[in-house]
Amino acid sequence: MTDRYAVLGNPIKHSKSPDIHTAFAESTEQDLSYEAICVPEGSFTDYVSDFLSGDGRGLNITIPFKQDAWQLATVRSPRAELAGAVNTLYRNEAGELCGDNTDGIGMVRDIVRNHGGKIEGKRVLILGAGGAVRGVLQPVLEEKPARLVIANRTESKAHELAELVSDLGDVTGAGYDTLSGQCFDLIINGTAASLNGEVPPIPESVLADQAWCYDMMYSAEPTAFCHWATENGAEKVMDGLGMLVEQAAASFQIWRGVEPDSQAVISKIRNSLTG
Repeated sequence: MTDRYAVLGNPIKHSKSPDIHTAFAESTEQDLSYEAICVPEGSFTDYVSDFLSGDGRGLNITIPFKQDAWQLATVRSPRAELAGAVNTLYRNEAGELCGDNTDGIGMVRDIVRNHGGKIEGKRVLILGAGGAVRGVLQPVLEEKPARLVIANRTESKAHELAELVSDLGDVTGAGYDTLSGQCFDLIINGTAASLNGEVPPIPESVLADQAWCYDMMYSAEPTAFCHWATENGAEKVMDGLGMLVEQAAASFQIWRGVEPDSQAVISKIRNSLTG
């Protein structure tokens, strides 16, 4: 019997996950199906239970259900525990519902493996203090940056996140208006501002010489943040498409015990966006 997998969200029709996981299955010769399911608000728990009690083997979770998945999981990985959100669900051999969060490791792998970057010893600035940022903090700090600054429009939220991970490294919170006089080797945009054609109000001077910039968002055209980074002389500018594929690859490996080749899939999805 073919093993079933799916991504649950609302809205979901534009999800790339079925294409990504189908490509992974073909390249690794795994017998599985993968679909996108739009879950009505208030029905998440029932959908998870029904799916995983049949021939469903695993689920990806996207907006707006990542916190619901976190609460539902009875066994959570350390990175999911800290993230406060789960994007990967499955049952272990004991039948327990396990939750993991692969967003952060997906982003780190994209920066380090795919782009040849380095986080260790670097001065890192992350923009935003919402769930997307919280989800990547532990994997970023495990790379041992020299320092990490979390900046947000509402400064108190940045301080709260910094305090949450303060035992993992040199982390501080800041408001956008307090960044003058500081510069960073890697700037990561974890806000959704780019999707609205906007960029967080940060000074151009935050870019160190040979700085890299990474937008967790992606689109067919360069995002607003990527435009800003290019215009202000960043050495390398990246969007989050590779993060999307790499977090999927990490989920796939958790479920199947096989690490798929992500490079060909990244190229395939990129071509589908621009083609």
